[in-house]
Amino acid sequence: MNLSLHDMRQGVIRIGGFALVAFFLVACGGPPNWVKEGSGVLNKDDSKSIYGVGAVTGVKNEPLAWETAENRARAELAKTFRTYTAYLMQDYAASTAAGNFTKSTEEQNVERAVKTFSAVTLNGVRPVDRYKDDDASTYYVLTKLSFEEMKEALQQAQELDAEVREFVRKNAEKAFKKLEQEEAKRPGGL
Repeated sequence: MNLSLHDMRQGVIRIGGFALVAFFLVACGGPPNWVKEGSGVLNKDDSKSIYGVGAVTGVKNEPLAWETAENRARAELAKTFRTYTAYLMQDYAASTAAGNFTKSTEEQNVERAVKTFSAVTLNGVRPVDRYKDDDASTYYVLTKLSFEEMKEALQQAQELDAEVREFVRKNAEKAFKKLEQEEAKRPGGL
């Protein structure tokens, strides 16, 4: 089999081209940044928004998995506004000595219970991106609530009492800035 110099160059170019394509597929793969960043406040292009990231793993029914991830993303976004957390810890320890105090029995029991509850009606929350990690069988959804849409929705919300609506109208910008500051404090913040 005789290969000309031209044939050998073409083969090297093809192999190099395939290697380059494979490199870009591997380098460009992986989750989008929002999966790693998680939920929170972002101010991109002067468009202040609050984002929620939801995920679900191991659900084989794909439509159900997407819906679950979206609902979890909405819940993550809602936790930004109002969350009630109850915490209970019970600690029990005992030592019992028998007869001549040469033998003892020790026992201990520690229990912890945490309950977190968030209830808020948010109009205008919508999914803006989706990502599926095929290797881990995990579905991710990114939801967004823009600050301007939130202000409009709060003005129309009938289920909020008048005092809360008035507070939000008067202090919306101040509250958003404070929320941004708190988000910036968390590890890997803005």
